[in-house]
Amino acid sequence: MNPTPGFSWVVLLLMGYLIGSVPFGVIFSRWLAGIDPREKGSRNIGFTNVLRTAGRIPAVLTLLGDLGKGYLVVRFARPLSLEESWVWLAALSAVLGHIFPVFLGFKGGKGVATSLGVLYGIQPLLGWITISIWGVTVWFWRYSSLGAIIAFGLLPLLVLWLRPVPEAIIFSMILTVLILIKHRSNMIRLRSGMEPKIGH
Repeated sequence: MNPTPGFSWVVLLLMGYLIGSVPFGVIFSRWLAGIDPREKGSRNIGFTNVLRTAGRIPAVLTLLGDLGKGYLVVRFARPLSLEESWVWLAALSAVLGHIFPVFLGFKGGKGVATSLGVLYGIQPLLGWITISIWGVTVWFWRYSSLGAIIAFGLLPLLVLWLRPVPEAIIFSMILTVLILIKHRSNMIRLRSGMEPKIGH
């Protein structure tokens, strides 16, 4: 279960964490709109709050950046690892980097886009299905949080169908728990009808 000889597992996981920690929401919002999303709206650095506070272009770039960093970590880790377990661990480190970024005092986003990126990197079909569930839910109900809750709530079942190996199942369960914990306040607002819709 060791990475390629000469390449430390510590370096692999640290690399994943640091790439995951890059705060694209803050970078693009400040650069293009002169706004820090941590000071406005929901104070989240992800796509939805950047869209509300900084506009479409920073939001799209944020989404692409957060997706891309998750994908990049997996694609970098795969040829360096002798076993699939290390790819899953590197993927998890990227998600944790986004949620607890060292560059922002360990206060980051909710990990949705980065998680979608690592899923696509690990298995494109799994990634596409999860992204599609998120996208269709958001399209119909206009709640980004609801899309994340449903997509990642179904993730362990998708993994059991598409990649029923212990590492993948454990990873999917950890990812689902992380996403649901980060969306606790959203679930409360959804139940009370107070959750703001995209575009409002």
